[in-house]
Amino acid sequence: MKEEQLGWVTRDGLKMYGRIWKPGGEPAAVICLVHGLGEHIGRYEHVASFLTDDGYVLTGFDLRGHGRSEGPRGHAPTYDLLMDDVEDFLREAAQRYPKAVQFLYGHSLGGNLVVNFCLRRRPSLKGAVVSGPAFRPAFRPPVWKLTMGKWVYSLWPKLAMPNGLERAALSRDPAVVRAYEADPLVHDKISARLGLDLLNSGEWALTHAAELPLPLLLMHGSGDRLTSPQASEEFARKAGKFCTLKIWNGLYHEIHNDPEKAEVVAFMAAWIRKQLVKNDQ
Repeated sequence: MKEEQLGWVTRDGLKMYGRIWKPGGEPAAVICLVHGLGEHIGRYEHVASFLTDDGYVLTGFDLRGHGRSEGPRGHAPTYDLLMDDVEDFLREAAQRYPKAVQFLYGHSLGGNLVVNFCLRRRPSLKGAVVSGPAFRPAFRPPVWKLTMGKWVYSLWPKLAMPNGLERAALSRDPAVVRAYEADPLVHDKISARLGLDLLNSGEWALTHAAELPLPLLLMHGSGDRLTSPQASEEFARKAGKFCTLKIWNGLYHEIHNDPEKAEVVAFMAAWIRKQLVKNDQ
């Protein structure tokens, strides 16, 4: 596996950081990854190892306000700017691999962004994959936090609060949780604006699921205590034939970091391979 860095400047002037992991030969496809809340692309290097062994390029970037990208931690001025960032990321990947087909892959917050991007921007992709998408939280957010968020949404949108995520619920592998807690690039911040935009965009995606324009693999751990598996099941029912739903029995939020991670990534790679065969016919 070879690696190189990726970078560009957003439409509102922020420097973005990304990485590209490459197989030895010509790639079968380019998989473009959007990570979850509070984390960064570096936490997916083991996923890259699996996928490059299968002949795929994996590329990803740190969302604004995350990792090595610029911006206030855990904040985005508007949801549309996040959509623009994903669009520009796909353009950067296409410039490096102009002949390769693209798949968009998102986890948690990234899953919310990927599904909304497909529904709202209708990109020219061969398919998309999401895991543990943040359509709805698996827990009831504190009433005081929702009330405060609505009050400061316009008055003080950058106000950041702890995101309240239960770290032990990330993975059944204690080493993954310890590494997450010790990672200096991980943060626990979410702004009032991003928090409410995330909740609203999740509900919007559920309402518009039947408009899904391309093949989607939707995966969720049944033991997820952070984002709702039931919301993923609701989306899949509404989306119909374009959506393939895979519920992983007993797995936690980061299914790619649970002990069954090799099986999870292999399932994803096989689904992508199936889409490529369809496209060749």
